[in-house]
Amino acid sequence: MTRKNTGFTLVEILIVVIILGILAAIVIPQFTEASNDARESSLTSDLQTVRSQIELYKIQHLDSVPDATVGEGVLFITRMTTQTDEAGAAGTKYGPYLQKFPTNQFNGKNTLRIGGAAAGANTHGWHFDPTVGKLSADDNKSNAAGTAHSTL
Repeated sequence: MTRKNTGFTLVEILIVVIILGILAAIVIPQFTEASNDARESSLTSDLQTVRSQIELYKIQHLDSVPDATVGEGVLFITRMTTQTDEAGAAGTKYGPYLQKFPTNQFNGKNTLRIGGAAAGANTHGWHFDPTVGKLSADDNKSNAAGTAHSTL
């Protein structure tokens, strides 16, 4: 009895590897776009959540924001993530409004800057403008439509 050797030739294996490479080149950019879209959605969702919780804080604290002292927003974040009384001091009547302050997905920072330079300086995760009472992303990126994150 003779045995027939079966297997793949080097040329056949090379063709399969080339086809897999072409498919990978087509698919990988789509995953990158999906990842960017997910980060955009996360940023928008975080902005909506924090803005709505700031509004709730204002309603419960006689139309005042957590702390609008220009500079680092440590006290602002503390008042949003702990319980407060009507005056905004530590207490048990209201809050916490957020379990933790969110991280900006585009610069990895969860800090807050109040006032100063306009949003988009990329020095903190978030920027709060006390003159208009608006929270914005502080990164210097734009979405697919070309809209700066700082203007969302």
